[in-house]
Amino acid sequence: MNSLNSVLLEGNLTKDPTFSLTPKGTSVCTFSVASNRYYKKGEERVKQVDFFDVETWSGLADNCEQYLFKGRGVRIIGRLKQYRWIDKNGDPKCKVKIVADYVEFKPHYSKRSA
Repeated sequence: MNSLNSVLLEGNLTKDPTFSLTPKGTSVCTFSVASNRYYKKGEERVKQVDFFDVETWSGLADNCEQYLFKGRGVRIIGRLKQYRWIDKNGDPKCKVKIVADYVEFKPHYSKRSA
């Protein structure tokens, strides 16, 4: 039986992306996305904001580094990736990121040049 690991996310960047190269020269661009969710609690409308770390690779990373900036809206299709490690105190740690296969840049109306 095949497993399914797929993510669809829409939101806005919380800060400018970070760009780097691996030792082999592969581009990596990482950024954080805030995604809003609204629900009703009694008669009150409640806003919940969740934050997700996203990473992109190769040509997609190059495009994200060039066109994304804090506040820009994005739609992302990708998968979850779990990172596990042991910290300097010997404690196990874990972090989950979204590895994007597709990033759609939402129109922006700021005067910032992209």
